[in-house]
Amino acid sequence: MVNEAVRCLADGVVRSPRDGDIGAVFGIGFPPFRGGPFRYIDTTGAGEIVWRLEALATTHGGPYVPSDFLKTHAIASRTFYPPTGKPV
Repeated sequence: MVNEAVRCLADGVVRSPRDGDIGAVFGIGFPPFRGGPFRYIDTTGAGEIVWRLEALATTHGGPYVPSDFLKTHAIASRTFYPPTGKPV
């Protein structure tokens, strides 16, 4: 789900990480204590998410291949939210 959320942001389907998080929590039941998929990525670390997705892609294929935008965030050690908590 987090991979698809990142793809939606990269494709302009959602305007910002905040919009994606709010939509996921209120719209489809993403666990509120996780803050939404983008907050979850920031908390867990993009590198860890990419690593997990690559392991799943090895076993299950296509849908689990990490998006290029997520890989870019992982390589650059970037987050979707700055330390102030406001979306980038």
